[in-house]
This record gives sequence, C-alpha cells and structure tokens, in this order.
Amino acid sequence: MIRFILVAATVIIFLILSIPVLVVQWLIGRKDRHLREVQSLAVVQWIFRILLGMAGVSITVKGRENIPADRAVLYVGNHRSYFDILVGYVSVPGLMGFVAKKEMEKIPLLSAWMKNVNCLFLDRQNLKEGLKTILTGIEQVKRGVSVWIFPEGTRNREENPLDLLPFKEGSIKIAEKSGCPVVPVAMTGTAEVFESHFPFIRPSQVTIEFGTPIYTKELEPEFRKFPGAYVESQIKAMLEAELISQGKLSGRA
Repeated sequence: MIRFILVAATVIIFLILSIPVLVVQWLIGRKDRHLREVQSLAVVQWIFRILLGMAGVSITVKGRENIPADRAVLYVGNHRSYFDILVGYVSVPGLMGFVAKKEMEKIPLLSAWMKNVNCLFLDRQNLKEGLKTILTGIEQVKRGVSVWIFPEGTRNREENPLDLLPFKEGSIKIAEKSGCPVVPVAMTGTAEVFESHFPFIRPSQVTIEFGTPIYTKELEPEFRKFPGAYVESQIKAMLEAELISQGKLSGRA
C-alpha cells in the first residue's frame, strides 16, 4: 500500500506544481509548437521514469531496431494496465501520442499534459466524433508524430494474457489512410504492477517488444481486408513467444 500512496501522491503533487510549467509551455507553443512538444515530452518522460522507479518496475525493451527512424508510425499494442502508457512513453523514440478515451479530456491538468504530448481523445460512442479523431491522427502522422492505439478498446482483464479482446478494425485506419507502417507491440508484466492485485502496487519485470513493421497495402489480399485481425495475430504470436521464453507458458506440441 505504501507504493500506491507514494505513486498517487507524486502524481497529484506533480500536477499541482506543474501549473507554472504548463503556462510556460502554452506560451512557447504559440510561437513554436514543435519545441513545446519536445519539451513537454521530456518532462512527461522524466516524471514517468520516477513513477516507474517508485513502483519497482524494471523494463526490458526488445526489437527497438524495428522502429523506422525516418518516419512516424502507428504503434498497435495489447492493453492490460495503466502502466502500459508509462512504459510506452519511456520506451519509444521521437514524438508520440496515445489514443485515449474521451473521458480523460475532462480531468484538469492531466488532460493539458496529455494534449501537450499529442494524445488524441476518442469518443467510441459517437461515430462522427470518432472519425474526426482518426482524421486528426492521420494529420498527426503526416507531420511526423507517431500515434499509439490499443485496438482492444479498453484494458483487458482476462486472466490469460493471450486471450486478447477482439481488435477493432477501425483502429488501423490511421495507417491505411496515411500509408505509415504499423509497428505491433507486445507487453508483458504490466498488469502485475497494479491491476492483478488492486489496490497494491508491486515490483514487476516488464517486457516490451516492438515487432516487424507492417505495411497494410503490402499485405496479402486475404489479410488486407481485415488488417486489424492480422496485426492481432502478430501480437499474440509475440506474446506467446515471450511467455514461453519466460517459462510461463509451455511450448506447442
């Protein structure tokens, strides 16, 4: 419980004390949007590393060489924990924003920081508003800012980490319309930090693996029709291989 209190208190204190920083970032953004994004990302990565340290999270990154260095991408990953976002932000190179649920936009201060680091807010109940978010994501990728989306739509609470929730096909639209590569991401160990024993936070070894980029237009015809399902199969295969390597899953017969 001590870890939970420390992490929660640190988040609250950071948000309150960061108000002057947000004002400065707003002023910078009026003249130089890119500079504000770079500086805001540095601050967010700094506080996230502190929070991960407090939680006792150690991270192993695999496949970072699979991330294209010359363009923005669409990261597509499994989702089991709030800590997925923290691990994601401290693991990827360059500017990147997560697609978050619309309700997050109503949280004071937190939403301001989310906007500063290019998060997009998706209203899953409103098709028209959801389309606007997708279009914004396409423009974001075109100007060099990557997007990270969780196609399961919510945190997966299944006991078996291989039991992914069905991927929503619309989640791949940003890649289809912008032509950017999809980088599949498989994370293990994040639910063990918090969700598996709520409300306690416990140390965990987290592994994040970036898979081979997928170009939707280059997929075979049978996969091109449902690229979301194809990406899901790639992530599940990555998760299975990682769990086998950790001794948490028996190999196939």
